[in-house]
Amino acid sequence: MRYGLRKTHYVIHIAFYLSLFLYLSACATKLDCTRKDVFCAGLVTDTLGINDNGLNQDTWLGLTQAKEAGYLNQIAYIETVDPRDGEKNILKFAEDGYDVIVTVGMGLRKETLRFADLYPASVFIGVDQADNEIRPNLISITIPEDQAGFLAGALAARLTQTKIIGAVCETSGIDSMWRYCEGFRKGALHIDNKIKVLVEYRNNGSSEKLFIDSEWGGATARKMIQQSADVIFGAGGGTGQGALSAAADERVYAIGAEEDQARVLTESASSIVTSVYGRGSYQVKELMRLIQSSKWTNAKVSASIGFAPYNPNIQISDETLKEMEKILFDLTAGAIKTEVTPSAP
Repeated sequence: MRYGLRKTHYVIHIAFYLSLFLYLSACATKLDCTRKDVFCAGLVTDTLGINDNGLNQDTWLGLTQAKEAGYLNQIAYIETVDPRDGEKNILKFAEDGYDVIVTVGMGLRKETLRFADLYPASVFIGVDQADNEIRPNLISITIPEDQAGFLAGALAARLTQTKIIGAVCETSGIDSMWRYCEGFRKGALHIDNKIKVLVEYRNNGSSEKLFIDSEWGGATARKMIQQSADVIFGAGGGTGQGALSAAADERVYAIGAEEDQARVLTESASSIVTSVYGRGSYQVKELMRLIQSSKWTNAKVSASIGFAPYNPNIQISDETLKEMEKILFDLTAGAIKTEVTPSAP
């Protein structure tokens, strides 16, 4: 009995000192970002969070790679759970003296501009926040949605058997949606100018359901499928996801946008061939190198684009895969121009 008591005390002491060690280690690794010899970068995500399988996750990957390469001493992120918390989250990094503050998504555009004015000593990077306003301490990483849509359209044109494909999109009043879906149209016609491309925008829907109108997205996709469309492209958050889910229900191919939709919509993953979206990790890592060495300029930087992993259960010919790689290369190199206007006329 006495032995058991001593053993318990021993275990408690070990646990205590282990906890103390871990606590002190955590404190030791938290650097003072106000110091000139400490270079820090913080990420404020949009409401999709750090594990969104899209821009937030990819941006964090870029910061992680920059730290591993020795460009950064400390990195951290704050997830924006409520859109109203964006300002508070940016302020936290600004007051802690972070050298670079990265924000993701159009929902944080105004806050990013405001804090760039309030904290001129910090460099701000806005990911997917295309804006004509410039600041001397602001860098914008834009997503070439027209090219991503073009890729999706080209793939859809190769997959269709009926020669009818459809794109279900959020309102064309949002420039990124216009570029995604008109890019889809252009990409399909680039492969086959006789193909029928159905494109429908949620232009008359309620503003309260912006990016979350899965019911409209599903109904619109089913209408297109009834018109013999056998490949459906969905863009616009939950609205586009509604179209992808309907395609799965009807057992027709689907292509996602903005993030890896197969990982998000697990129940509908069987019909999702792949997704197209912007990838900013390389640009983020490179910007950290340039900012650290004071060789950066305020500018707009275009992210790269690409496909999410293809569905291994859907057969795609090697010829088609190679063709998609070539189109991606030509888009990036400028050999193919989408001819999509930046916004709807």
